[in-house]
Amino acid sequence: MFVSDRERERKAAILKVGSEVIWAAREFLQNEGFVELLPVIVAPLTDPLRHNTDRAVIEAYGGHWHLTRSMIFHKQAAVSVCAKIFSFSPNIRVEPPDWKETGRHLWEFVQLDLEVRNGSREELMDLGERFLVHVLSRVKEQCWAELEALGRELPVPKRPFPAFTYHEARRRFGEVFEVKLSQEVETPVWIIDFPIDVREFYDREDPKRPGILLDMDLLYPEGYGEALSGGEREYLPERIRKRIELQGLDLAQFQGLLALAEKGLPPSAGFGIGIERLVRYVCGLPHVAETRLFPRVPGELSLI
Repeated sequence: MFVSDRERERKAAILKVGSEVIWAAREFLQNEGFVELLPVIVAPLTDPLRHNTDRAVIEAYGGHWHLTRSMIFHKQAAVSVCAKIFSFSPNIRVEPPDWKETGRHLWEFVQLDLEVRNGSREELMDLGERFLVHVLSRVKEQCWAELEALGRELPVPKRPFPAFTYHEARRRFGEVFEVKLSQEVETPVWIIDFPIDVREFYDREDPKRPGILLDMDLLYPEGYGEALSGGEREYLPERIRKRIELQGLDLAQFQGLLALAEKGLPPSAGFGIGIERLVRYVCGLPHVAETRLFPRVPGELSLI
């Protein structure tokens, strides 16, 4: 599988760091009172996503089942039972083949998905900052030898992280502001207040500022791109229905979600953070594929 001892040692170091990242993430969230859920692999409904990603669908028991693209709807339902939940959720997103060149994309990856009942965007931003600082500090302490072998001097950022609104970032850095901003900053940075027409229907519109969403993305520094994405959720059935219609989606595809909302979804907020992207940043790797033994790179076939 590997052609040299040096390659084996490099891969082993990356996998050790990845294991520590998962351990530190789980430790932090359990100490914060979160309950871990087993992931949902297939469902009759999954995240619609606005960008160019195909769905993977299987047939079973007379119906069509989607391989999970994110656990967004299951998270919203789960906080009806437990106030704080998380899951290490495998995601399948059939990305365009040319995305393999970004260094950031796999079409099979693991997302740490979490949700908080009655949570606000500001509370989740605070949680996300403390989460990242904890994980980076823990890995730096426990995996110093592996980081040294990888030539990585891992910075641990100070809180609070700076924040730009979507429109501020676009004015300063142009249409592809996420790439340019990530390349220029020396600390993680938030992007907030996305306009309603660039995000999913489940991101909550600010009732005081029509057209502006109560959501956020966190970008890594050093050009590593998006770290996490999330925000507050639409939970009222009439709001969910209106947002689905505004996006031109078929209401019939979301009857399961609407039925849950009619029964009563609680207000909530949450985010997802890609584990492979986090490990890539921690290790300072050129491509996220290096974080896995058996990576699924867009457009490439694999023997195992």
